[in-house]
Amino acid sequence: MARTTGGDGTPVPRRLLAAATRLFAERGYDRTSVQEIVEAAGVTKGALYHYFGSKEDLLHEVYARLLRVQQERLDAYADADDPVEVRLRAAAADVVVTTIDNLDDALIFFRSMHHLSPEKHKQVRAERRRYHERFRALVEEGQRAGVFSTATPADLVVDYHFGSVHHLSTWYRPDGALTKRQIADHLADLLMRALRP
Repeated sequence: MARTTGGDGTPVPRRLLAAATRLFAERGYDRTSVQEIVEAAGVTKGALYHYFGSKEDLLHEVYARLLRVQQERLDAYADADDPVEVRLRAAAADVVVTTIDNLDDALIFFRSMHHLSPEKHKQVRAERRRYHERFRALVEEGQRAGVFSTATPADLVVDYHFGSVHHLSTWYRPDGALTKRQIADHLADLLMRALRP
């Protein structure tokens, strides 16, 4: 049985994911070997295969963990009792902040998604679709209530916002002129202005 924690008490799966994330971001998925991952994590190949069936499973989990966090947070915003415009703006800003907080994960995903098997690719697309549909439902709720303009279809509104989010990894720098919160607020405000009736 593989050890569940390392010498520092960090669970082995977390150590493997941290090592894989760093290496995939630095070198690229296809230029990182399983041996390099296990050496960086300080575990054996047996430990990796105990928790993850393959290097591809690590790639999938890098993105899936970010999407799980974002889905939970979106669900909390969407289910709140606040007016729809407050809930949508909060969700729009939050996805920017959580993406910046996990920028390597997002970068790896968009650079390496094509390495996933068709089955895993389909699974990831379904997970992303669920997130986008929940976000779109907030836009549609506001449109039905007359709070948001119906001039632009909700699908296009969602694509507009997430287009910005998906490109954060190509231009955001922690030492840039704007903090992650300022960027999140600006992008959320742009979305809300676009929806103004």
